[in-house]
Amino acid sequence: MEFQNYPIPSGVHAVPSHKLDLRPDSEVDETLDNPAPISDEKNVWFFWHSGYANMHPYTKRNIRAWHRRFSRQGWVIRVLDRQASSPLNVANFLDISDPGTFPRAFVDGTIGGEYAPQHTSDLVRWPLLLKYGGVYADVGLMQIGDLDRLWSDTIGNPKSRFEVLSYNAGSVDERSLTNYCLCSRKNNPLFSRCHKLLLELWAADGGKTSTEGMHSSPLLKGVPLQGQGGDLSFEENGKRYEHEEVTQMLTDYIIQGQVLSLVMGLVDEEGGWDGPTYSAEHVYAINYMVGSQLINEVTAWDGKKAFALMSLELPKEGEVESEEQEQARVIVERCLQKSFGFKLAHGLILRVLGDTLGSLWRKHKGSDNVPGTYAHWLRYGTMYWCQDSVPPALDFKVIEPFKRGPLLREK
Repeated sequence: MEFQNYPIPSGVHAVPSHKLDLRPDSEVDETLDNPAPISDEKNVWFFWHSGYANMHPYTKRNIRAWHRRFSRQGWVIRVLDRQASSPLNVANFLDISDPGTFPRAFVDGTIGGEYAPQHTSDLVRWPLLLKYGGVYADVGLMQIGDLDRLWSDTIGNPKSRFEVLSYNAGSVDERSLTNYCLCSRKNNPLFSRCHKLLLELWAADGGKTSTEGMHSSPLLKGVPLQGQGGDLSFEENGKRYEHEEVTQMLTDYIIQGQVLSLVMGLVDEEGGWDGPTYSAEHVYAINYMVGSQLINEVTAWDGKKAFALMSLELPKEGEVESEEQEQARVIVERCLQKSFGFKLAHGLILRVLGDTLGSLWRKHKGSDNVPGTYAHWLRYGTMYWCQDSVPPALDFKVIEPFKRGPLLREK
C-alpha cells in the first residue's frame, strides 16, 4: 500500500518503517511461497487446501499484512496446503500416516460433506502447534493488535503464568475458545488432550468421514451446544430449520470448539488433569466480540450493511460527514483502537445469517482494497499502525466441571 493520509485514531501509533516489510506484493508472495526453515516457536500457521497462490485476493491481503507487520520481529508466516508437489504440503511438516496425528479420513483423503475443506483445516491445527508451537489462524482473520508484544508478555515469557492465547466466545463464566486463533508453545497440555479427544470422535463408529452427528457423542455430554444463547432458525430450499436443529448443525460444524470446552471443563483424576483450574490459571482469553467481531456487533450481524458502510468513501476536504460515513468511521476507529483482530465469517454462518462482510468481499473482488474507502482505511491501519496497549484477558475463575472422569471414556 502506498502512503495514505488517513487519520490515526487515539490510542494507536504508527509502526516505524524499519519494522515493516514494505516490499512489493510480488516479492512478499515469493517469501510466503518459500518461507524460512523452522528455527523457533514464532510461527504463524495457516492452511488453504490448494495453496496460497489459489487463495481469494482479499484473504491474500490478510496473509501479506501478517507478514509485513511481524516478519521483521522474527515471525515466519506459512500457508500450508495438500498439493502433491508443494514444499508447503502438510506432509512435509507432519506425519500424515500416523493415526496418533490424523484420523483415517484425513490420511485417505475421504473427508466429505459440504464443509470438508474447513474440517481438513481443523485437523492440522493442534498437530502443528503441538509439534512446533506458535499461532494458528484462519486465513479470514485480519490481525490488528500487537501479536509480538502480547506473545512476549505471555506465552513467550517464561515468567508468565499464561500458556494459551485465544478468543473466548461468551462471558467470563463460559469456556468457549474460538478455533480461528489458537496460540501456544510446543506440547501444550490443554491442546494435547483436545487433540486426543478430537481424534477419538473421528474414530467413532469405525471411522468418520465427516463431523455430522458428533454433537451427540457421550464424550461431549454436559457441554452446551453452540449457539444456545440465541434464537437461531432459518429457511432454505423450502425447508425450515428450527433452533434445536441449527444448534446441532453449528456444533457439528465447530466440533473443535466443543472439544476445547469439554477439556477446559474436565476433571480427569486418572489422567492427572484439572481443566477448570488450568483454564483459570493459564489461559489468556480475549473477549471475542470486542476482540474479533466488533464490525458484526456494531452492524447487528448485517453483512450487507457492513459491506455498504465499508465501501463508502471518506468525505473529501470541505465535505460534511454523512450519517452513514459517521457509522463507518466509528467502526474503523473502534476496530483499530479496541480489537485484537477481525474474523471475516464464512461457512455455515452464511446459511443461518445470509451474506457477511467476508462473503461480499469474496463476491466483489477488490472491494476491500479501494483507496479512499473505509475498508481501505481499516486495511491500511492493520498494516502500518499498532495499538498502544494489548487487550485485557477475561478474569477466568475456576468453574464447576462439565465432566468428571477419563478423557476418552464416558463418566
